[in-house]
Amino acid sequence: MFANVYPLPVRYLDKRISIVMVTYHTGPSLLESLRAVLSDPDIYEIILVDNGNSAAARQRMWALAGKHQHLRIIQGQGNIGFGRACNYGALMARGDYILFLNPDAVITKGAAMKMAECGQKLQAPWITGGLLETQTGVEQRGARRKELTPISAVITFTGLYKFPGVQSIHLEKTPRPDKPIHMPVVSGACMMMDRVSFDILGGFDERYFLHVEDIDICRRARLAGGEVFFVPSAKVMHYGSSSMVRIQKVEYEKFKGFVRYFWNYSSRFFAKVLLVFAVPCMFFAIMGRAWWLALRATWRDEPREEE
Repeated sequence: MFANVYPLPVRYLDKRISIVMVTYHTGPSLLESLRAVLSDPDIYEIILVDNGNSAAARQRMWALAGKHQHLRIIQGQGNIGFGRACNYGALMARGDYILFLNPDAVITKGAAMKMAECGQKLQAPWITGGLLETQTGVEQRGARRKELTPISAVITFTGLYKFPGVQSIHLEKTPRPDKPIHMPVVSGACMMMDRVSFDILGGFDERYFLHVEDIDICRRARLAGGEVFFVPSAKVMHYGSSSMVRIQKVEYEKFKGFVRYFWNYSSRFFAKVLLVFAVPCMFFAIMGRAWWLALRATWRDEPREEE
């Protein structure tokens, strides 16, 4: 299943942090993301799970691995989905802490250690998430979120939160905390847990092919008596949407993930009936946004060069 696995050096750190990064036709941000974690002395190893990339991109990845022995590349499994690839990467990881980091996320030096130190104080199974920022330092949506329910989803997807007294699940517009704080949901773009917590939770639910697996695992951690914390000092510059994959396909997988999530956690008959009515709203909101973004990119004629 796993071809071309680069050997690890023997290294010992007080807190061994493994990075698991899943890439699928990521685009030009991949190498920048890799260089950031490779330059961080707190990182014990980087597990790069290649779900599919161009020959040119793979050549660059292997060139980088040839210079850094703690970069391990897993290939040969094909596109098995994000959650499943994360689980495979975690299986290969040797660290005490596992940081799942998107290939379009450039983490600041020391951020991983801050997330680990926060997690040490939490009740297992614990999860910590970092602060996602744009290139200009503006907080991105998704890093800290409220509980997701069918009603809160409809409010968010349809824009009803713009009315007075109605709130979105996203909290990036609210005052940012100055210290780690409990949060119902943090982003899978930069998410850490220790090995014990990962094993308790059984990893990510592989039925989510792409998106919503982070919301699901945060919920399972809380249901298991654990804690989920947002760490604002752990900063990550997140490009977002750097993949070469068509946005319509990505957003459709997100839609399917939301439907699965709500169905799994809707235990009452009324909730399932509500979900049936909410599904069309979610579909048109998610896919409508996808088509709009695709059209806007076409109008702007934005070039996208894969590395």
